[in-house]
Amino acid sequence: AIEAGFTAVKMGFSKGVGSEDFARVRDISAAVGDRGQLLIDSLGAFKLHEAVSAGRKLDELGNVGWFEDALMPEDTASYSALAEALDTAVCVGEALSNRFQFRDLFSDRGADIVNPDVGRAGGITECKRIADMADTFGILWSPHVSSGLPPYVAASIHLAVATPNAVIMEAGNIHQATHVADSRGNVLLKEPLEFEAGMAMVPERPGLGIEFDEKELQKIVVG
Repeated sequence: AIEAGFTAVKMGFSKGVGSEDFARVRDISAAVGDRGQLLIDSLGAFKLHEAVSAGRKLDELGNVGWFEDALMPEDTASYSALAEALDTAVCVGEALSNRFQFRDLFSDRGADIVNPDVGRAGGITECKRIADMADTFGILWSPHVSSGLPPYVAASIHLAVATPNAVIMEAGNIHQATHVADSRGNVLLKEPLEFEAGMAMVPERPGLGIEFDEKELQKIVVG
């Protein structure tokens, strides 16, 4: 991914400290070196004391951009203790669903970066409110773009460029990000969303900037 032109890559880390999985994190961190950042996603794997221990090991690597979802998403009360304990930025938010949950997280200084998902957190309007609120607290945000289809991706791109504190957006995998023909459901569109390594172009056509190819869309319509 780094050789393809990306300046950040993300990987999972969900086993205990000192396990074979952390050795894999260390090896990939070394491979990335000073050419970019390694982002770590744990999908809620750790209790607080485990996350602090794991996070301090990540601190030592020097090029870890964030430690994402270290705790269960419902455990927002523990995130402030984690953020306080680590030098590595703490990222959380993809499973939260409204600005009131984020307000409490921000008030407790429980995150350095948040990644609300436009498909889960109330759509474009609510995500814009969340991003603006994050900016008020000096917190960065990153649209959570997992494996969604064109409306979801286009909305996330527009939100990113419409907010001053957007820092990065997921690409899914290298193939999706660099092969325009099949990136993000582009096969369903009359004109594809444009991507390059480490860059997404803002669609400038009306609305979200996408128009479905009805013939292709009918192939996946159910009912």
